Amino acid sequence: MVCEKDPLVQKITDLYDQISTLDSLKPSKDVNMLFTQLVLTCMPPTHIDVTKLCKKVQQMRSKLIRLCGEAEGLLETHFSTILASYDNPLHHLNIFPYYTNYLKLSQLEFNILTKHCSNVPNKVAFVGSGPLPLTSIVLASFHLKTTSFHNYDIDPSAKSKALRLVSSDPDLSRRMFFHTTDIMDVTNGLKEYDVVFLAALVGMDKDEKVRVVEHLAKYMNPGAVLMLRSAHGARGFLYPVVDPCDLRGFQVLSIFHPTDEVINSVIIARKFPMPKHCSAEHPVGPMKLPNKCFDIDMLNPLLNHVNLMEELDIEDQLS
Repeated sequence: MVCEKDPLVQKITDLYDQISTLDSLKPSKDVNMLFTQLVLTCMPPTHIDVTKLCKKVQQMRSKLIRLCGEAEGLLETHFSTILASYDNPLHHLNIFPYYTNYLKLSQLEFNILTKHCSNVPNKVAFVGSGPLPLTSIVLASFHLKTTSFHNYDIDPSAKSKALRLVSSDPDLSRRMFFHTTDIMDVTNGLKEYDVVFLAALVGMDKDEKVRVVEHLAKYMNPGAVLMLRSAHGARGFLYPVVDPCDLRGFQVLSIFHPTDEVINSVIIARKFPMPKHCSAEHPVGPMKLPNKCFDIDMLNPLLNHVNLMEELDIEDQLS
């Protein structure tokens, strides 16, 4: 059990205390400084398992994740508005301070996807795309150049801001679509997608995340791929952690834990074929996943050097 006396937890708690007293989380000198310190504190490999925190620290972590989500949304809104002032917004994406991270994360996700999918996906859904849908833009521009991307967000302003970024581009304006819809209200439409990406901040706690995953398992096409973003080690103070054993109805294929400046872990899973006695109204119950999904802690991040990437490949472990 990790408690507030742990030096790393103490440092994160101190930063949380400062962040939680800010008048606003909109980009500013103080906001940028505190969140930069927080990210740099949480990045290095650590012994901490955020699923084993004491109750008090767990409560602080949950509040901190929501503050991070709010700040991230405001940061994206800020830069989306600036980008929209250009004649060709997509030519200036590098003004966003974390653009390089998105390039690396998208390359990572594309590599993972091609490893497990033999065909280029025709239609992709990105759930929780926000006002600055960089993952969809980067994947569509550099990796999946014939794929159509359907971006879902519950915020109407996110749709309007994102549209302004791609409307002047003759290619992406034809392949990028935006929907102001709660994904929990999308049912049979999910069957159209070969791949569904689930943003890290869709489902801010375990119960919310599980409900979204169960909904996707109920309506996605058998054989379709689910790409999820998670977090590992102290990075779990920044983003929700996805337990691969909560992915009911999906076969977990691989789990990747970057140890460089790319913060999010990536999980790829495939929707199980629907047994004959089941239906969309009565989906597959808990599936017994390969035992290796319970052994993620066997990957000791302290043994990795910066810029290396941990990978737990379920298929390789079983072969």
